[in-house]
Amino acid sequence: MGTPQGYQASWWVYLLHQAPRTNFQFEVVRNDFAPQDWSYQQALLFLASTAGLCLAISLVLICIYLIRFCCCDPEEDEPKAQRVCWVTWSCVAAVIVCCAGIGIGFYGNSEANDGANQATYALLNANHTLRAIDMLVWQTVGLLSAAVRGDLTRLEEMLAPRTELLAVVRNTRRQAEAVAHTLGGLPFWGDAGSNPSQLAEYLAFLEEYRWLAYILLLLLDLGICLFTLLGLAKQIKWLVIVMTAMSFLVLLLSWGSMGLETAAAVGLSDFCSDPDGYVINSTQAHTELNPEILQYYLICSQDVPNPFQQRLTLSQRALSNIHSQLYGLEREAVPQFPGAEKTLLSLRGTLNTTESNFHHLVALLNCRGLYKDYVDMLKGLCQDGLEGLLFLLLFSLLSALAFTTAVCSLPRAWARFQSRDSDYDDMEDDDPFSPQESKRFVQWQSSI
Repeated sequence: MGTPQGYQASWWVYLLHQAPRTNFQFEVVRNDFAPQDWSYQQALLFLASTAGLCLAISLVLICIYLIRFCCCDPEEDEPKAQRVCWVTWSCVAAVIVCCAGIGIGFYGNSEANDGANQATYALLNANHTLRAIDMLVWQTVGLLSAAVRGDLTRLEEMLAPRTELLAVVRNTRRQAEAVAHTLGGLPFWGDAGSNPSQLAEYLAFLEEYRWLAYILLLLLDLGICLFTLLGLAKQIKWLVIVMTAMSFLVLLLSWGSMGLETAAAVGLSDFCSDPDGYVINSTQAHTELNPEILQYYLICSQDVPNPFQQRLTLSQRALSNIHSQLYGLEREAVPQFPGAEKTLLSLRGTLNTTESNFHHLVALLNCRGLYKDYVDMLKGLCQDGLEGLLFLLLFSLLSALAFTTAVCSLPRAWARFQSRDSDYDDMEDDDPFSPQESKRFVQWQSSI
C-alpha cells in the first residue's frame, strides 16, 4: 500500500530491499516481507550463508598461510630486522583496525538499542490508548446502566400519576439504553486476539539479550586487542599464543554475527519498504478486526472516513436530548413532586460525567494519537534500528578481517620471540656491545 505520510523510508531501506533473493533451490523469491513463508525464510538464510562462505575462504587462506609458514622458510634471504618489522606492523595494523571496528560497534549497538526502545515505547503508548478506550466505554456504559436501573426506575414510580411526565421519563430511559448499547460496540481491539503490549514485551526481551550479547562481544574484542599489544610489547610468548587462540574464536563469532546482521537488515528493509501492506494483510489473515478500522488508523487521512463517526453522532444527539428532557423535568415535575428533585440531581450528575467521558472518548478514538504511535514505531525500527544494524554489520566485517590478519601474523610474532641468552649467544665474540665483552671489561678494570 505504501508508507505512512509521517514516515519516510531511508535510501538504505530501498538499497537493501533491492538485494536479490533466492531459496535453496536457487529460485527467485519476491522481496515482500513474509516471515511466515518458508521460501522467504530460505532466502534470508541464503543471504546469511554468504558470511559462512566468507568464513570458509578466510579459514582456507589461514591454513595455506600457516602451512607455508611451517613448511617453508622463504624469509632466509630477508634481513632479520625487516622480517621483525613486517610481522610487528601487521599485528599492530590488525589491532588498530579492530579497535576502529569496536568503536563503530559500540555506536551501532547504541543506535539499535535506541531504535528498539523507541518502538517499544510507541507500542506501550498505543496499548495505553486502547486500554483507556476500553475503560472509558465500560465506565460510561456502567454509569448509564446504573442510572437506568436506579434513578430512572425510581423517577418512573414517582411520576406515575402524571402520564405526560411518565412518557418523558420512559423516553429518557430508552435513549440512555440506546447510548449504552451504541457505546458498548466501540471497543474494537478485542477482535484482534492480541495487544501491542505483548509485542512490546517480546521486542524488549529480544533487545535486552541482543544488547547484552553485543556488549560482551565488543568487550571481548577490546580485551583481546589490549592483551595482544601487551604480549607483543613485552614479548610474552604464552600470552600471545592464548590471544591467537582467542582471536580464532572471535573470528568465528564475527563471521557468524555478520550473517545474522545481514539477514536481519534485509528482512527489516523489506518490512520498512511497505509496512502498511504487511500490517493489513497479516491482521486480516489472523484476526477478525474490521479492515476499515485498521485502514483508518494506519492511513489517518481525510480521504478515509471515520468508521465510528455515525455511532458517535447518534450518541451525541441522544445525550443532548437526555439533557434537554432532564431540564424540562426539573422545571415541571419538581414543583409538583418535590421528592423527585434529589433523583433528578443525581441523574444530572451522571449525565455530566457521561458527557465528559464521551468527549474524552471521541478524542481517543481519533486516528491522530494511534497514528503517531505507529509512525514512531516505524521510525524507531526503520531508521535508528536499521542504521544500528548496518553499523554492527560493518563492525563484524572489520573485526573478522582484523582477526584473520592477527591469526596469520601472531604465530610468526611469537616464533621471533627468543630469550635474552639465546640472543646473546648469537652475537659475535668480538662485539663490544655484547654482555660477555662488557663483563670481561669490568673484570679487567677491577684487576688493575
